[in-house]
Amino acid sequence: MGRRKKEPKSVHREKIASAASALFMEKGIAATSMDDIAKAAGYSKATLYVYFENKEEIVGILVLDSMKKLYNYIVSALEQQETTKERYRFICRGLVQYQEEFPFYFKTALDKINIDFESCDYLPEEKETYRIGEEINEKLKEFLISGMEKGDLRHNLEIMPVIFNFWGMLSGLIQLAANKEEYIKKTMGLSKIRFLEYGFQMLYCSIAVKGE
Repeated sequence: MGRRKKEPKSVHREKIASAASALFMEKGIAATSMDDIAKAAGYSKATLYVYFENKEEIVGILVLDSMKKLYNYIVSALEQQETTKERYRFICRGLVQYQEEFPFYFKTALDKINIDFESCDYLPEEKETYRIGEEINEKLKEFLISGMEKGDLRHNLEIMPVIFNFWGMLSGLIQLAANKEEYIKKTMGLSKIRFLEYGFQMLYCSIAVKGE
């Protein structure tokens, strides 16, 4: 116990959050109790409350972490290629990689987030999560505008509706492929990657200029 006291608070919070993350992936958030988290992390329940006020705060930390990861995937994808189509492909591949490495976070990052910060009833992590989400949207906005200016994408695109439609379609497609991988292989004779590439191409054609 003496050694624990000497460790920074951040170390304890990281250990607890890591244990909670594993439980959330295994059991789901609703079915995981603070008792479960304390036991998995190797802390007493009383000690757990020294570092986190409640389960919602732990969830907030993990959601924020997932948004940071997602932001890094998007930025990395956009920086790797020059052409609009290749940048789009790398965004799609980045999202697939993100879902494969962090399936729980992939779902969590797309869940409802708090947007009301006028009251005092919110966690600091919620506001930071919102901010990072807006930065992701800004990066995608820059991508779309660049593609329109180059003549690769249709000039009459409504930026924000396009971004949100694509979030919904891409995330749904990726989640479907993950959930139905065996079915897709058996009934269509397609690997998950081939199925996704077909879907990604269809979505790209919906915003690209004819023939692109």
